[in-house]
Amino acid sequence: MTGNTDLQHMLALQTLQTIQESLLVIDPYADRLLMSNATAQQQLGYSASDLIRLPASQLFKHCLADLINFSEQVLTQQRGWSLDLCCCHRDGYPLAIEISACAININEKPLLAMLIRDRQQLHKQEKKARADDYIRRGLGEWQQIEEIFQEIERENQLLLQAVGDGIYGVNASGQTTFLNPAAEQMLGWQADEVVGEDIHTLIHHTHADGGHYHVEDCPIYAAFHDGAVHRVDNEIFWRKDGTAFPVEYTSTPVTDHGRLVGAVVIFRDITERKETEHNLHSALEEVNRLKQRLEQENAYLQEEIRSEYNYKEIVGKSTAIQRTIHQVQLVAPTEANVLISGESGTGKELIARAIHESSGRSERPLIRVNCAAIPRELFESEFFGHVKGAFTGATGDRAGRFELADGGTLFLDEVGEIPIELQGKLLRVLQEGQFERVGDSRTRKVDVRLIAATNRDLLQEVRKKQFREDLYFRLNVFPVESAALRERRDDIPLLATHFLYHARQKLNKPQVRLTRGDIRRLSDYHWPGNIRELENVIERAVILSRGERLSFDLPVTSTAPVPLNNSSQASEEIDASTLMTCEELRALEISNICLALQHSNGRIFGRDGAAERLNMKPTTLASRIKRLGIEKRPQQENT
Repeated sequence: MTGNTDLQHMLALQTLQTIQESLLVIDPYADRLLMSNATAQQQLGYSASDLIRLPASQLFKHCLADLINFSEQVLTQQRGWSLDLCCCHRDGYPLAIEISACAININEKPLLAMLIRDRQQLHKQEKKARADDYIRRGLGEWQQIEEIFQEIERENQLLLQAVGDGIYGVNASGQTTFLNPAAEQMLGWQADEVVGEDIHTLIHHTHADGGHYHVEDCPIYAAFHDGAVHRVDNEIFWRKDGTAFPVEYTSTPVTDHGRLVGAVVIFRDITERKETEHNLHSALEEVNRLKQRLEQENAYLQEEIRSEYNYKEIVGKSTAIQRTIHQVQLVAPTEANVLISGESGTGKELIARAIHESSGRSERPLIRVNCAAIPRELFESEFFGHVKGAFTGATGDRAGRFELADGGTLFLDEVGEIPIELQGKLLRVLQEGQFERVGDSRTRKVDVRLIAATNRDLLQEVRKKQFREDLYFRLNVFPVESAALRERRDDIPLLATHFLYHARQKLNKPQVRLTRGDIRRLSDYHWPGNIRELENVIERAVILSRGERLSFDLPVTSTAPVPLNNSSQASEEIDASTLMTCEELRALEISNICLALQHSNGRIFGRDGAAERLNMKPTTLASRIKRLGIEKRPQQENT
């Protein structure tokens, strides 16, 4: 997982190669140059591979003490600027530089991102700026409007021809007076085509969103109305061919003896800068997205670590459990989808974890979704995530469980509870490996292995048109049966000992012990709540214990006791007259649940509810009531 994250960070940093200024990324603690862009390599005379091998201190060897002070300042204040540093060119001579830096943090490692500029080149740019300023300051000295603009062209012909920025003049009527070659090239108009024409109508008539740009709102015209210099850094000009490009411009008023007679406009095509800003923004968004995903995965894993049902191994040696372990060993190394079926409380999640941990995806997370606990209207958001504003309460972007499980395993517990209208979208993800977040049009790809679990007869649900047949067959590639505890009674002593060990540790009661009588009584019980019920019974018995003795409050059943000798040589037999058929067990379970509902006045949830009386989860009991067809209750559930 860490390697994949590092790769994503490096891809994001590659985007910064498009910046036209020299960029270095330095690890100040390791004295390493981690990245340089092409401009930096050209400016310093090194290849990319040479710079990566070059210690940062070697590059700044002429001012090492200043570099240390500057680095500490940036790491403390998050950003800094200096004219006191110099870089060493490959040929050995120092380059006086202006440096801007900021602190960045990748994988909890503080780094320095530095933009460096050649001060000699900056000096040349300043001289050019003063030349440009000469045009603006000198215009007020000419006498006549037409003569003024002609004089600009004549006296500054050399500058107008050589400068890379577009320059044109406009009189107080909005008519073009001259156009330099750079402006001709950028706009697609020749000077003789626009001189005397309304320049606003030609190149500045429409906003980027398609709305009309009124002359009254034009900053270029405002310059010869209010006499102020107007600088704009985010508008568009229109070319002769009808295409637009982003510009920044300055409109400087021209006066004649205090009278405003027009303006000179200097503009620059900022397409490359915009693209660089967009790429940088995209790179930062990608870094933030990865950061959010890691935070969400970490939060989910922390939640799983705190989960009570977090066993490391499957406990038992019965024939039923050995058969299950064999199935796990067969299917785990494959990419096949698995459907685990069995009653609630039989340890289906434990089987799913064993499959995941034995697979090639064990380094990635196992993400669990309890389908029975998700409100119907939130299923899609829980599975696929949503974007900010997708619905009321969506205050930010959120990754769904499929996205969190990318590269790992997704465990859908109680898969039979998924609404029929969402099953088609689930099928699409399984077939095509792609989905969209709620409220988002972007299609995302995902690589997920699916393990599903259910306590319902999904094939019967298919026949009743309550579960899609195609989804059933997609899930049921490799079926695994999770045996009920009554079908693996040989494991009860081992499981009871296992749960007792953890309960003693948790409750700090190391003195309590299981007796042969305790084992016999536990083995007599039919365990409708299966392993989960056994765990709860053991923990409650430890809480109620006095001294070394455990106290169990189990009802007496007609199930015959199981021999304490669990070896294959055990010769004791169970009297056939004490056996119960599946139908008799079902009837007994219905009777037991109805009795609990009667004593709780029809309440399932809460204190003294039927679920608490039966030592079951309320959602499990509600699912079982539905499965057993218990329609009438003493009182309608209010929760």
